Amino acid sequence: MSRARDVANLGASASSGGITGKNKIINGQFAVSQRGASFTSGSNNDAVYTIDRWKLLSDTNDVVDVTQETSTVPTNKQSAIALDVETTNKKFGITQCVEKKDCIGLIGGKVTLSFQAKVSATTKLDNVKAAIISWSSTADSPTSDMISAWGSEGTDPTLASNFTYENTPANLNLTTSYAEYSITANVDTAGCNNICVFIWSDVTDTTAGHFLYITDVQLEAGEAATSYDQKDYHDELLACKRYYQRYTRQANYAGLGLAVPWSTSAGNVPWFLEVEPRANPTVSYSDLSHFDYFGVTGTGSSGNPTGIGNGGWAGGNSLDISITGSGFVSARAMLFEFNNAGSDAFLAFDSEL
Repeated sequence: MSRARDVANLGASASSGGITGKNKIINGQFAVSQRGASFTSGSNNDAVYTIDRWKLLSDTNDVVDVTQETSTVPTNKQSAIALDVETTNKKFGITQCVEKKDCIGLIGGKVTLSFQAKVSATTKLDNVKAAIISWSSTADSPTSDMISAWGSEGTDPTLASNFTYENTPANLNLTTSYAEYSITANVDTAGCNNICVFIWSDVTDTTAGHFLYITDVQLEAGEAATSYDQKDYHDELLACKRYYQRYTRQANYAGLGLAVPWSTSAGNVPWFLEVEPRANPTVSYSDLSHFDYFGVTGTGSSGNPTGIGNGGWAGGNSLDISITGSGFVSARAMLFEFNNAGSDAFLAFDSEL
């Protein structure tokens, strides 16, 4: 059953209706944002993850502020991503790469990318494009920054080695009202292991304070865009946690686990992740001063750890966190916890592509 929509067709036809397909994009409505709801100078650099599963790409750092938008959204929608121009006359965009396990049924056939988008003004942000891109080197290990050179206005950015445009990008002619846009491509690059989507402003004459809004991003098999695959927030959150899990301090001296020292200066904390990570995760944290350890059996010193890292992962949900410090007593358990410093304290496990 067809339904009316505003669709920009690039390459092969992407008409309304058609075959129903599962959305391979995770967090296409930008509802999950474990890292925070706003990314400004210092956290909005080129090729960094912002809202869950979405990487910001920009020609130099601090080109756009990124926020999880909850006001300027389509009817009956809850959230979008807002890209606010900060450094003028630079190109920028967002990308997500699909894990190889989820590319089954896509590689070697036609796929369709669809999304809703608008701009705050068409005087400058008047050339927004989208692309379906293949990665044909080691599976699930795409180069962090897929852009080799951004190029002049209207010229598609040059991709880094082993990335290939599967469609011919063209101006989508966004307006100041939300509309749905769609492109279709045949993913036929030899050796393709991952598929990435890329939506960007191809303009090099911009005005600070202008916004690009995007939501309902969907990638599916077939040559027709179907209705957005609306997931429960809980399911979307769990899907995001396969790639990034973040724990924040909810109260002063919130316990994280028991550390088991194996020397006077090092030990491990057994940790059970909520979701099995995609790969061996990298451990990150806010600041060492936000954590404490202290002896709870026998003797043992207390203080801030001097290091926190990945102590080992053998698959599944189980991980050892390594901590270092001083005055540990071998085989005597010590409490590892958040302390009362830093309202933004966090401990995170990152296994993004």
